[in-house]
Amino acid sequence: MDTKEDEESRVMSPTELQLHDSVSVRTGTLWTAVAHIITGVIGAGVLSLAWAMAELGWIAGPAAMIAFAGVTLLSAFLLSDCYRYPDSENGPIRLNSYSQAVKLYLGKKNQIVCGVFVYITLVGCGVAYTIVTATCLRAIMRSNCYHREGHTATCSFGDKNNYFMLLFGLLQIFMSQIPNFHNMLWLSLVAAIMSFAYSSIGLGLAFGKIIEKRQIEGSLKGSPADNIGSKVWLVFQALGNIAFSYPFSTILLEIQDTLGSPPAEKQTMKKASLAGVIITTFFYLCCGCFGYAAFGDSTPGNLLTGFGFYEPFWLVDFANACIVLHLVGGYQVYSQPIFAAMERWLTEKYPQNKFVARFYGFKLPMLRGGMVRVNPMRMCLRTMYVVIITGVAMVFPYFNEVLGVLGALGFWPLAVYFPVEMCILQRKIRSWTRPWLLLRVFSFVCLLVSLLSLVGSIHGLVGAKFR
Repeated sequence: MDTKEDEESRVMSPTELQLHDSVSVRTGTLWTAVAHIITGVIGAGVLSLAWAMAELGWIAGPAAMIAFAGVTLLSAFLLSDCYRYPDSENGPIRLNSYSQAVKLYLGKKNQIVCGVFVYITLVGCGVAYTIVTATCLRAIMRSNCYHREGHTATCSFGDKNNYFMLLFGLLQIFMSQIPNFHNMLWLSLVAAIMSFAYSSIGLGLAFGKIIEKRQIEGSLKGSPADNIGSKVWLVFQALGNIAFSYPFSTILLEIQDTLGSPPAEKQTMKKASLAGVIITTFFYLCCGCFGYAAFGDSTPGNLLTGFGFYEPFWLVDFANACIVLHLVGGYQVYSQPIFAAMERWLTEKYPQNKFVARFYGFKLPMLRGGMVRVNPMRMCLRTMYVVIITGVAMVFPYFNEVLGVLGALGFWPLAVYFPVEMCILQRKIRSWTRPWLLLRVFSFVCLLVSLLSLVGSIHGLVGAKFR
């Protein structure tokens, strides 16, 4: 029998290590899933939607948002059906990650390709969230500066960006020690509440500005550009920004793996996806449309930090503080799948290595249960990841351009191609039948949109870097 000291610092088997800190019974519900979805979806992207609306205009802008919402919902439904392999109530395998599902349904080669896009998207979200956090903290300082010295004062604080990114990175080093999705429900709930708060404030401020002006800005064709070529690039980049704002396919199966049953996990997940997409689309349309109506052709790239709003300065500060709190949780939602994959690989490769598999117990009187368990590999690996993400964000601190590239790059393969292919195999849809043709056409159209968005966003990013 292990002594108390042995129990606190013993080497665990790979299976024990993977299951450590998780719950033996999945207790997630419809509402916890909705909270995770909203945390993952309503994030940095909502702030760029007014700018995207300004580039697309009053017709194409709302139509694009609704279209991307529909694609996201269809993708979520297709992926939800793939959670159990084979698809049965008592199926022997639960697929708790996107890449694992692709491997079983489509094979090892497809898993490698999928993994590249998944991890680029997840890493990119961490980079984007670091950039936005620094922008929001700088906006708080600018808001206070304008309030003190007047709206014509020079309040840039551009030299503070890297400093704010480092502070955010330092905080994420500590937050990244949260073991897994099962242990971060509280963080997702806080982040979801914050997302509603700052979205509502942005909406209210824009609505107030419309009432103050007593007119609706904007046009059917969107804001003008220097020439047709520039306008085309901006339209493509705007589509990339909208694409970044929606899909949550990369974390859907991780969220579904937290759900209890009965009812079947896929039923709960579909309801949660429907609720989450409807709620986010409503906020997106409101923020995008009211933001464009308030500012018209001069709509800022980031609605709350652009800088369009000066007063009431305290409300602008509060909104930006809510964004920061939300991004703290959102960063973890997109980082946990990476942590899980890296740690799973290391524990399988080095099952007896003490650095990898040993947990050390520490007593904390303030903590319920009095004990916290620390793994050296987890601490070093996650700290290194946060440091790298922070460094990349400091090199490419361009909000709209980064969002556009990330959205366009991951949208088609992750939200469309792989879910469609897995659906065809799972449901044994025969070639050249009507369902097969509809799915193929749907995938091809989304591919064209993604390619155009990617080209436009890369053009914008390169231009911003050398401007």
